[in-house]
This record gives sequence, C-alpha cells and structure tokens, in this order.
Amino acid sequence: MTAVLEATLSTRQRITLLLLLGAQFMLAVDFSILNVALPAIGAGLHFDLATLPWIATAFALPAAGFTLLFGRIADLFGRRRLFLAGLALLIAASLLGGLAQDQATLLAARVLQGFAAAMATPAALSLLTTSFPEGPLRDRALGLNGALLSGGFTVGALVGGVLADLLNWRFAFLLNVPVALLILAVAPFVVSAGRTPERPKLDLPGAITVTIGLLLVVYGVSLSPSAGWTSLRVLVLLGAGAAFLVAFWTIERRAPAPLAPVAILRRPTVRWGNLGGLIVFAMGSSVVFLGTLYLQDVLGYSALATGVAFGLPGIAAVFAGVIGGRLLGRFGRRVTLVGGLAVQGVAFGGLSLLGDSRSMYGWLMLAFTVGFVGHVAAIVAYTVTATSGLPDGEQGLATGLSTLTQQVALTVGIPVMSAVAAAGPTLLSGIRLALLVDGAVTLLGALAIHRGLRRTIG
Repeated sequence: MTAVLEATLSTRQRITLLLLLGAQFMLAVDFSILNVALPAIGAGLHFDLATLPWIATAFALPAAGFTLLFGRIADLFGRRRLFLAGLALLIAASLLGGLAQDQATLLAARVLQGFAAAMATPAALSLLTTSFPEGPLRDRALGLNGALLSGGFTVGALVGGVLADLLNWRFAFLLNVPVALLILAVAPFVVSAGRTPERPKLDLPGAITVTIGLLLVVYGVSLSPSAGWTSLRVLVLLGAGAAFLVAFWTIERRAPAPLAPVAILRRPTVRWGNLGGLIVFAMGSSVVFLGTLYLQDVLGYSALATGVAFGLPGIAAVFAGVIGGRLLGRFGRRVTLVGGLAVQGVAFGGLSLLGDSRSMYGWLMLAFTVGFVGHVAAIVAYTVTATSGLPDGEQGLATGLSTLTQQVALTVGIPVMSAVAAAGPTLLSGIRLALLVDGAVTLLGALAIHRGLRRTIG
C-alpha cells in the first residue's frame, strides 16, 4: 500500500488493508459523486427544485439513522458478514439506480444505498481497527483511511463533473459496481471474520429509540432549507427526535446489555474525539458545497471545471493521510486533532474574501489545498482518538459512533450553512458570510477540544 507499511505488514495484511481502504474510498466517492451530477439527474428524471433534495435525503436518512445499530450488530454477529452484506446491497442498489426510469425507483435505490453505507462503513472501520494492533501500525492504517475518505469526496466531485458533462448521470451509480464486485469476491478469503466470542445480545429498546431519534433529527434538518428552521413541522421533528434520543440515553443507563454503554460515551477521548469528527466533517462538507455553488452560480464555471477545482485538494488530502500516522506519533492525538482543525478553520474561513472575478479560481484552489491538509489530519486524529483504549469487543461500537458522527455531520452541515448563506442580501455575500461562520465554528471547536483533552491525552 505504501512504503511506510510494507516493511511491517504481511502479504495478507496488505491485501486486507487494500480491500478495506478500497471499500471506504468507494463509499466516499459514492456519497459525493452525485452532488455535482444532481442537476443532470433532475433533468433526466424530471425532478423539480422541491423534489431534487430528496435524492440526497433518501440516502442520508438510513445512512445516519442506522449506523449505530449496524455498528453494534457487527460486534455481535460478525463484522465481515455485515461488511459483505453491505457490499452486496450496495451493488444491487447501484444497479437499480443506474437503470431507474422514474423518480420512485431512483429514490428507492438511494434509500438502499444509505442502508448499504450504514452496514458496510462501520463494519469496514471496525475490521480495520481490529486487524492491526493499537499503536503506530494502526495509526498509519487509519491515516490512509482518512486520506482516502477525504480523497474520495473530492475525487467523487471531480468524477461527477466529468460524467455529468461528458457521459451520462447513470454512470454515477454504475461506476462502483465492478469495484464492489471485486472486493466482494476477494474479501472472504483474506479478511478475518472479526466476530466477538461473547454470546450475541441486542438492546432492542435502545436500538429502536436511537434509530427513530436520529431519523427524526436528520429528517428535520434536511427539511429546514426549504421549510425554514422556525416552521412548525421542522420544530416538531427536531423536538420529537431529541425526546427519543433522551429516552435512548435513559435506557442505556439501565439496560443489562446496552447498545451504547454510558461508560464508553463518557470517556473523554470518545466524547471529544467525536466532537472533533462532527466539526471537521460538517464544516468541511459545507465548504465543498459552498465552493461548488460559488464556482457554478457566481463565476459561471461548468460542472467539469468545478470538479477539476477539487483535484489538487484531493491529492493534498491523500498526502496528509499518508503522513497522518507520523504526525500522531510525533505530536500526539490532541495536538494533531486541534492543529488540523485550526488549519482547516483558517484556510476555509479565509475563503470569505472571495470576489466575483474569475481570478479567484486560483485563490480558491490554494485555500482548498491547504484546508484539506488540515481537514484530513483532523480526520485521522479524531478516528484514532475516538477508538483508542477500547477492547476489540467494543471496537464495532466505537467505530459505529465515529461513523455515525461522520454521517450526521455530512447531513447537518450543508443545511445549516445553506441557511446562513441564504441570510445574505446577494448570493456572493451569503456565501462569504457562510464561509466566515464555517471557519469561526471550526476554530472555536478546536479551542474547546484543546481544553477538553488537555488533561486526558498528549
């Protein structure tokens, strides 16, 4: 995989790493590839402005709502089994979406893709953490995972622009089918089962309350850009979702076999690590969205030129992931996480200086490149921080929580920043305001995490 790993990994471990990282990269590409292609999909299947967001929402609801549940199921019934089942479902859903002839079929495919992501993503990450011992080896593997995860988002935007401009939006669905088939064929022979020896138990009341609560919250946030944050419908959804999540917390404190043991949720590394993940993904995905809006609707660039703008940041993201493990070894988790967030916040906040001239294209690419270096460094540090110091039997839970953080952040970030951008008197001024808020939130989060982890880890 890389020179830093070849000397210490067996051939089987290298293949395992390649497959698991390939799956994570493919899922990241699958999330972002449709964002740039959305206008083409809307034109092809006659989605209007009111129904087009459902293409993203149909994926986000199951992806965020069921991640924690499937993370625990992976612990109890076998991580490899759930990983392979998620890949098989992804193949079927992608074929369904690529061949869809009407809106209902395409939305059904997106729902199934969301379920596939909720199954495969935490299972793949827990297989990754349990396949390598805690320490430098795992840190480097997670560094590559963070690089490919962020690189997948940017490559997906680039590929989505190419497909939308030069080919057909259907390839946005069909592109990952051969990759998933290859991983599905090879993984059973090289990836260990990863099943815990304990007798399987599932906290059904906890699973029901957390899933319903997350679904309601994500649905409410998804509706907010069109309905408004103060609309009765959105407020009822968010309030009901919060009530279910409070019920979940109460159940977990008393359940004999909790879905998410309170002791784990109270660990400073888990709590602050996941806060870092929430900020890095929510604010990072928002900048990609705002940058796409700026390039296409303010400067008038094509989808292809928009995708190209993410090419250099994607390369920088991979570089940052490769050296992420070394940064952790030299500076520690706290410094790497806080430093990565600080770099991301300064770079992305600096984009608030953008103007309406096409000469801004180079400045945007530079800020994206620097920002994504910090972005990926923070992703690596948050993943390691949120999953360190836990036994293998709880890795599925820990990685389920970190994956849940990622999915919720990706779902929440864009609607929130869209609302901020809509507050501006013009599109450009709104985008600049949202970018300024984005950078400020990231920097404030970095400060809070620095203080929270100061007495816990180095």
